Amino acid sequence: MAITAKLVKELRDKTGAGMMDAKKALTENDGDMDAAVDWLRTKGLAKAAKKSGRTAAEGLVAVAIEGGKGVAVEVNSETDFVAKNAEFQEMVAAIAKTAMAAEDIEALKAADLGGKTVADTITDKIATIGENMTLRRIARIEGDTVVSYIHNPAGEGMGKIGVLVALKGGDAGFGRQVAMHVAAANPASLGAADLDPSVVDKERQVQIDIARESGKPEQVIEKMIEGRMKKFLSEVTLLGQAFVVNPDLTVEAAAKEAGAEITGFVRLEVGEGIEKEEEDFAAEVAKAAQG
Repeated sequence: MAITAKLVKELRDKTGAGMMDAKKALTENDGDMDAAVDWLRTKGLAKAAKKSGRTAAEGLVAVAIEGGKGVAVEVNSETDFVAKNAEFQEMVAAIAKTAMAAEDIEALKAADLGGKTVADTITDKIATIGENMTLRRIARIEGDTVVSYIHNPAGEGMGKIGVLVALKGGDAGFGRQVAMHVAAANPASLGAADLDPSVVDKERQVQIDIARESGKPEQVIEKMIEGRMKKFLSEVTLLGQAFVVNPDLTVEAAAKEAGAEITGFVRLEVGEGIEKEEEDFAAEVAKAAQG
């Protein structure tokens, strides 16, 4: 596979590695981006593990709760300007309420909203506002108590990040603190048992490679890997993370002190995981000038 300047730049942006190191990593791994990131980590050349899934589309996440049920939906627009539009926000809020009775995204698109399907409502809004919009995701959660949190709200129950937390016991105040933590820390799963095994296996292999680069004896390497995997799990699982409200406690320990059990969570962030093509503004202006 040809190693292009664009690929090298993407890897540098993800890892903070130098240009030549990024190029070598891609060359050694036949252009495989994920493998190149792991290669750089193994060699100690990744200066910072930059999070993937940066916001690459605009729009809003809205949440709705009824009793012990909660739902979050993501509706995308092309620009943040439209996301601040009152018409758009009114539509997103209505879609979130309608989503309470929808099992999945297709059911939501087909659901009735004021005499039209949700899909047709969005199509009509595209025509009136003049910008493309999509209903991208729906996530549901149930529990004895469900609490929501919106980070930097754009309107009632909607913003760029929406979180739902399900609890047994405890109270809504503690639930809101946990929801705020989820918004800030973005855990990959509730606990170690819920984490994707492929994620765990991949991290373990990276840590094995890093440890072996040290040249230490195998028995020492095994202890190093065990400690590093324990640290990894504490960083990516909600129950294992240090609680933002009281970093001396894990979230799990804080829940026990509050007399609560956290049974699940949902976190949606606008544009998460969508790759947006970078526009060359200078080239765009030059093209426009040429007519």
